[in-house]
Amino acid sequence: MSVADSINIELLLLMEAIYLKYSYDFRDYSVASQKRRVLHAMHQLDCASISELQARVLHEPDIFARLLQYLTIPTSEMFRDPAYFSALRELVVPHLQTYPSIKIWIAGCSTGEEVYSMAILLKEEGLLDRAIIYATDINPQSLEKAKKGVYPLDRMRAYTASYQMAGGRAAFSDYFTAAYGGVLFDRSLTDNVSFADHSLATDSVFSEMHLVCCRNVLIYFNRTLQERALGLFHESLCHRGFLGLGSKESIDFSSYSTRFEHIAKAERLFRKAAK
Repeated sequence: MSVADSINIELLLLMEAIYLKYSYDFRDYSVASQKRRVLHAMHQLDCASISELQARVLHEPDIFARLLQYLTIPTSEMFRDPAYFSALRELVVPHLQTYPSIKIWIAGCSTGEEVYSMAILLKEEGLLDRAIIYATDINPQSLEKAKKGVYPLDRMRAYTASYQMAGGRAAFSDYFTAAYGGVLFDRSLTDNVSFADHSLATDSVFSEMHLVCCRNVLIYFNRTLQERALGLFHESLCHRGFLGLGSKESIDFSSYSTRFEHIAKAERLFRKAAK
């Protein structure tokens, strides 16, 4: 048996142990991504092997909490892929404006940049007050950061440029207060946001969503888990609801390819097909 085969076995056993001990299910995540993250964590946590890491995870909850930060590396930006947000304004918002109230699910919200971007867009389109946003993630530390709405000041220049390219209608600085090298986003942006722990691998649907956004999450799943997630989104959406994915994600080769219509193919915006 090769070293690579042994590592793959250890990896499989680690994911099974995590599931049985902590109910976090990473078993259907992409093996390549999983391996890269676990090997990095192994060295950072001073473990000589994945098996040693598994033993510590089983007996030291604090080690699992630290490992979770490597398994769910939070990487996000505000108004990432500005064309996506421009397409939302142009193609989705007019439909949302026809409803007396709207529900939006941001799945895999990480540290909240996508949530605040969406809230700002809705505010500028006159929809924030009648919207309920469900922002979910499996990483409790990321959710806490998202709730606080505090981000490094040095990122604001890039975020401002993306906001402007996305069709922003105000000064981006109007939405936050800067101090001590950081910025605090206006608390009113999250008055109607519910932050919650939710796993696309094990948990069930949110019902009657008008828009589901899950961007740059499916790329870390294998085909089985991608299918499960798409099934959750399809079931969660109301009649003719909208789905937004990441720039490298697609439904084209899934069993749901005929259950959604492309409304902006390059921007990865879809609409639930009529039955």
